[in-house]
Amino acid sequence: MSSQSFADLGVSSAVAGALSERGIDSAFPIQQAVIPDVLAGRDVLAKSPTGSGKTLAFGVPMMDLIEAEDGRPSALILAPTRELASQIVDELRRVAHSRALSIAAVYGGAGIQAQAKAARKAHILVACPGRLEDLMQRGAVRLDRVKLLVLDEADRMLDMGFKPAVDRIVSATPRKRQTLFFSATLDGVVGQVAHEFTNDARRHSVAPKPDQIADIEHRFVAVKHEAKLDHLVSELRSDGRGLALVFVRTKRGADRLVKRLDRHNVKAVAMHGDKSQSQREKALARFERGHVDTLVATDVAARGIDVDGITHVIQFDAPEDRDAYTHRVGRTGRAGRTGLGITFVMADQAQDMGKIAGELKLTDEWERTGFAVRSRSAHAPRRPARGGTARPSGRRSQGRRRTANDRSRRG
Repeated sequence: MSSQSFADLGVSSAVAGALSERGIDSAFPIQQAVIPDVLAGRDVLAKSPTGSGKTLAFGVPMMDLIEAEDGRPSALILAPTRELASQIVDELRRVAHSRALSIAAVYGGAGIQAQAKAARKAHILVACPGRLEDLMQRGAVRLDRVKLLVLDEADRMLDMGFKPAVDRIVSATPRKRQTLFFSATLDGVVGQVAHEFTNDARRHSVAPKPDQIADIEHRFVAVKHEAKLDHLVSELRSDGRGLALVFVRTKRGADRLVKRLDRHNVKAVAMHGDKSQSQREKALARFERGHVDTLVATDVAARGIDVDGITHVIQFDAPEDRDAYTHRVGRTGRAGRTGLGITFVMADQAQDMGKIAGELKLTDEWERTGFAVRSRSAHAPRRPARGGTARPSGRRSQGRRRTANDRSRRG
């Protein structure tokens, strides 16, 4: 797909000019695919990977479909996490102002009264489902004037258990609305929900470019539990490292790892769901500005993080599945920059991680751990002794224990 300007796609001069002021002139593939359909008033189903430019794909045409005189909110964007909601607002604020439109975010962990006031004034409301329902129940927000509904990272919202809340929110919007559904997958339950919420939708799927995939080096490291911290400290002290994002499985594990790193003179901050919104924003700001170059985070807290300069993503705790791996490592190597994704793997995780690596076509990288070689050796038949037959390998049938007679027969 050849590069097109936003003006070529039918975007107004005011919006195109606001983008140009930020140095954004050429549209990414997902933007080229989606923007004309949105401007034409069509519903859209879009499958697009992390870092593909989907926020502008729905945000840019949205600005030209809403007028300053329209009811508030006229557009609703649902997002799974506070961080993603905040980043959507940051990404779209200047573009919205070019059309005299206001935009606000509502999410848990912040003062509800101030958010209610901001929500009442916003043409475009970016919301996490839980906080939005709180505001609706208080009568602080009504959705009967919403013309345009966006579900961003819809698969993640469903994974996090938000479907009942999302169903109630969508039912509160007008039936005659335009709906844009963005997700990493459109299969299974996600696809069913997408079909329920949209009408005669245009479907788009944009895969990452081969050169974008090659911008991330993937490395799997075989470690023992007691040596994981030493391996992490060594990686964090490597030459040429920029910002590092370290993934752990639990909130408690994130706090504990920050303290352990501090004892090794490695300064880090933690970000997870038990932190207040103010604490999370301060941690992310310190990391973004480089005041602290290591951020330890859980999967949910890191959803939506898009920080320039992340050179290393280190999976201190191995991911649960392929989607988690892709989401985590996708925080680096963005927009043509290079990055390194490192995954620590213990012996009892080797089978699951080997499967994930195979699904991601990272077999060569996986084999360097040695786990793959050991696995093949364990399943290879033993060679028969010269002049005899092969001795059976593995456990004895039915778990039969060797008796004294057995031992005497063997001499």
